[in-house]
Amino acid sequence: MPASKGDRKSTVNNLSPSSAFFHDKLPHDDSSGSFSHYDMSFISSPTPEIDVAWSRAERHVSTKQKVRSFFQNQVDSFKRDNARNIMTRSTPLGSITPGTFHPESGHERIFDQQAAAHNTAISPLIRRLKGRHLQMIAIGGSIGTGLFVSSGKALSDGGPANVLIAYSVIGLMLYCTVHALGEMAVAFPVAGSFSAYSTRFLDPAWGFAMGWNYALQWLVTLPLETVSATITVQYWTTSINNSAWVTIFLVFIVAVNLFGVKGYGEAEFVMGIVKITAIIGFIILGVIINIGGGTDGSYIGGMYWRDPGAFNNGFKGLCSTLVTAAFAYAGTELVGLAAAETANPRKTLPKAIKQVFWRITLFYIVSLMLIGLCVRSDDPRLLGSADENDSDTHGSPFVIAIINAGIQGLDSVMNTVILVAVLSVANASAYGSSRTLAAMAEQGQAPRILAYIDRRGRPVFAILLAMAVGLLAYLAASPNQQDIFYWLLSISGLSSILTWGSICLSHIRFRAAWHHQGHRLEELAFVSHPGLIGSWVGLLINAGILVAQFWTGAWPIGYEQNTTQENIINFFQVYLALPFVLCCYIPYKIWYRTPFMRVSDMDLHTGMRELNVMSLLAEERKEKREWPTWKRWYNLFC
Repeated sequence: MPASKGDRKSTVNNLSPSSAFFHDKLPHDDSSGSFSHYDMSFISSPTPEIDVAWSRAERHVSTKQKVRSFFQNQVDSFKRDNARNIMTRSTPLGSITPGTFHPESGHERIFDQQAAAHNTAISPLIRRLKGRHLQMIAIGGSIGTGLFVSSGKALSDGGPANVLIAYSVIGLMLYCTVHALGEMAVAFPVAGSFSAYSTRFLDPAWGFAMGWNYALQWLVTLPLETVSATITVQYWTTSINNSAWVTIFLVFIVAVNLFGVKGYGEAEFVMGIVKITAIIGFIILGVIINIGGGTDGSYIGGMYWRDPGAFNNGFKGLCSTLVTAAFAYAGTELVGLAAAETANPRKTLPKAIKQVFWRITLFYIVSLMLIGLCVRSDDPRLLGSADENDSDTHGSPFVIAIINAGIQGLDSVMNTVILVAVLSVANASAYGSSRTLAAMAEQGQAPRILAYIDRRGRPVFAILLAMAVGLLAYLAASPNQQDIFYWLLSISGLSSILTWGSICLSHIRFRAAWHHQGHRLEELAFVSHPGLIGSWVGLLINAGILVAQFWTGAWPIGYEQNTTQENIINFFQVYLALPFVLCCYIPYKIWYRTPFMRVSDMDLHTGMRELNVMSLLAEERKEKREWPTWKRWYNLFC
């Protein structure tokens, strides 16, 4: 019996979504609720066939909606987060933008220090890095070409003793530098980190120069490490064009960076574990090889320190290895740059900073000491020491040590680790350059479009710029790829020295302002272990390296046999970063008439995240006083 009009209306109102889908397609009269052509009484007791049909239709619609929603979310993720954007773009009271007239100064071109500090303090970068990410970035991040590949050239130029001295000197300086950076980064976890500290504590013009110096360092490192990856692949095959490998590596780096800072952190965590495991394994293997554990069973000991000798080219050999050592350590300071994207920098950053001691001691000093014991410094296979026709020109000293021991297959394993390490540094270079450029744009020191940060905290246009510069890696197909390698290597190495010197000087000035404005060290959540003395030591070592590099650049090893043109090229390969920094600093200083920051004028408040830090520190210090002695020593280094 057909259902009544009221029953049908009640049934329609209680339809399931799939039933409602069919209902919408049926002709009916909205005013009366009656159906003009169809009797819907069957809905009151639907058959199994109708249930199946509705279920399929519902799944079909749901799948389409999910796919459409997924792609729409991906597109929307590249848009700004309006709430965070409004907050970040708010300008402090009394702010002056460059190019506006300021009656007190009497001229138009003004750099607004207050607005710069404000924008870097509340950058829309998302804080998703965890403690394990930071610790792996500190202890294993950026270990790549400088250690695994370029150490071969350092061994050839300076000999095993000079390599050990050079890497130890740079390591001491970097230990002091990273602790100074950690003290400032825990207090002010702002976007841009060291370039922002130079702007705030030294001179806005110097901050501008250091920002572009650091951005350039990582911009050129991306194609450099990509070229290094293609060189590494040539260990197995030379039949595939280098351009194909460049494409694969660049796509990988782009994909990782599109996942945002969480993608960078996870990638560095995984690749860092691979590198750390490999280096620890090599240290154990190196000891075994040296005491006669190779296939021939011969004891090596200190043989190669006597023949061909511990020192090559005397003091000049030492100076020539310093810039190579600096390049090997480059990237350790990234832990400070990542503070702005860390969930709890006050807790996690100090622990990460302490890991640098083990990175320097274990991964550089110990491993390179074993390299000097297991590989001859006059081995023609070392990078830069063989002639161009030698097929082993691009061999790593780590791989050469394994080959010399006669261990089959392990050389390919080590080469795979080197490839992972190189790609890790390339990934870090995209991160470092994009974050630095975005922070500079926030301060008005770079094109404003580079400050665009989407909903996932990605500085999209800064990343695109880094990827565009990365296309230079296609020059790897050029027959002059070794020349490209050395040019990019030299730019990156000296840039790091300038950055580290600036960090040390910023810390010295920060401490002066901190005391001048009535603060105590007990108010700081983390205090540098080497303290002010360490910052002065780091600054002096950096200055000494610049002087030494000027000498070896103007009068390199064997310069008597070179033509004047070759000596000029060598000088600019070694010292190219300094003219670039001066070209950034002097015009900016003149144009904006920026002041040298006085201790009384330095902003020590903008960007400090936790207002109750004193009470938190008091509780933590009370807890630490109850620790046993062994735990206190452990906490000191870990």
